[in-house]
Amino acid sequence: MAERIWNVALYARLSHEDGDKEESNSIGSQREMIRDFVRRRTDLAIVQEYVDDGYSGVNFERPGFRRMMADAQAGTVDCIICKDLSRFARNYIDSGRYLEKVFPSMGVRFIAINDSFDSFGTASQSDSLIIPFKNLINDAYCKDISMKIRSQLDIKRKMGDFIGAFCTYGYKKDPDNKSRLLVDEDAARVVEMIFRLRLQGMSNTRIADHLNGMGVLSPMAYKMSKGLNYRSGFRVNDQILWNAENVRRVLTNPVYVGTLTQHTRGTPNYKVKKEIQYDESDWIVILRNHDPIISQTDFDTVQSLLGRDVRVAPSEEEAYLFSGFVYCGDCGHTMVRKTVTRCGKDYVYLVCSTHKARKGCSYHGFSEKKLEKIVFRVVRDHIDQICELDRMMEYIASLPENQREIFNYDAQITRLEAEVQRYQDLKLRLYGDMADGMISSAEYRELRAGYDSKIASANASILRVQEEREQAVRNNEEEIPWIQLFRQYENITELHRGVLVNLVERIVIYDADTIEVLFRYQDRFERAVEYVSRFENLKEA
Repeated sequence: MAERIWNVALYARLSHEDGDKEESNSIGSQREMIRDFVRRRTDLAIVQEYVDDGYSGVNFERPGFRRMMADAQAGTVDCIICKDLSRFARNYIDSGRYLEKVFPSMGVRFIAINDSFDSFGTASQSDSLIIPFKNLINDAYCKDISMKIRSQLDIKRKMGDFIGAFCTYGYKKDPDNKSRLLVDEDAARVVEMIFRLRLQGMSNTRIADHLNGMGVLSPMAYKMSKGLNYRSGFRVNDQILWNAENVRRVLTNPVYVGTLTQHTRGTPNYKVKKEIQYDESDWIVILRNHDPIISQTDFDTVQSLLGRDVRVAPSEEEAYLFSGFVYCGDCGHTMVRKTVTRCGKDYVYLVCSTHKARKGCSYHGFSEKKLEKIVFRVVRDHIDQICELDRMMEYIASLPENQREIFNYDAQITRLEAEVQRYQDLKLRLYGDMADGMISSAEYRELRAGYDSKIASANASILRVQEEREQAVRNNEEEIPWIQLFRQYENITELHRGVLVNLVERIVIYDADTIEVLFRYQDRFERAVEYVSRFENLKEA
């Protein structure tokens, strides 16, 4: 009877984690070992080679392996040979399924040379125990490598190193340090334009149309023009043009103010390759990590605008003056424009959107021209207040140290702590005075309660002064940007969209005679007022 000749599929695999640390693991070494093994056998003949170079053995989504299995299914090959079980796979469960179920059902012979495993031979009892253990060890090795790599990457992220193949649009990798971000001047100018147009009132869609009209390359097209093999799941058409969505992604990305946010997505474990979105608490965020392209003030302003209902006339490029800023004082919904024509003349009113949609509330009609005059006056008054506040703060900062010692928070805290200690000492003496008959038990209880009250009051004062000290530090860090934002409009002669966008949070209309203008940075304004008022009060005292 003629000897059966097996059609052999030579299979070799090397992952990035394996690398070429050992020559014996290289693709060439595996290929030569298998060929040498086949040359010494008369019943084996190599008909095809399958190689997965740079693929993990954790799963079987490998191009070489999938082609091999397709050929085995078609009957082109009926014997698979690899160097050892770890080259075949490092997944304990799936390895066992292939060896014990899939290959036998297909009539495919499997040989792992270094593990002395041949499924065609009579398997010994020891093989049935040892092979699963070897697969388990290979699986554990892969898990250990995965944990070490993940841990090392997290350490780098927490150090502010950029971990990623491609930088965010507007940045590039430092040639001398691939983990550091540098501003890409060409793309950065486009980012600045996008923010500027949004601040001027353009919608995301119109910004995208504007950029496409200018011939500005979209982020994907720009990266591809730089020779990068970049692919994105956000691509929405074959022309790779700007669209409202990629404009929105630019406008909402904190990377442009110098904040590096990483570890937002990833795989659950080393066996699952499908990415998931991590909870925000697991993100790794590093502030002031690299040079910003956009100021924090402009970024915050744009985030505020993105949450507003900004209507733009079909024939206009920019939004109406009050669009997205005026709200009904009763139902809380936005007020919208309504044009009324009388005697051939148009009059514009702001009316409650709920009422206009016939869903309740009342008309709340308010003349747009009248509102413009009122808001302009209120804004001018608020700017004047802030300018005066700024002058007072500059005056306080210019005083000699001996005249500012009333703001010496540490001295106040030391004095209060001494006061607490004094009352505690008096409390300790009370019991001795009662024991000596100097005071009665009733007097003892009354005096003790009084000292406890004073101690509690002093401790509360300590906490308050500590908080004021922290606020003073924050004032020094934060005051200038927001105050300068208001001061730039110190000499305005009319109300325009830029003033509302930068200075106003919302305008609330209650009735024909009552409106309220709420300004941005109100909390910082109130802290500054308190700071100056405390100085005036202590100075008078």
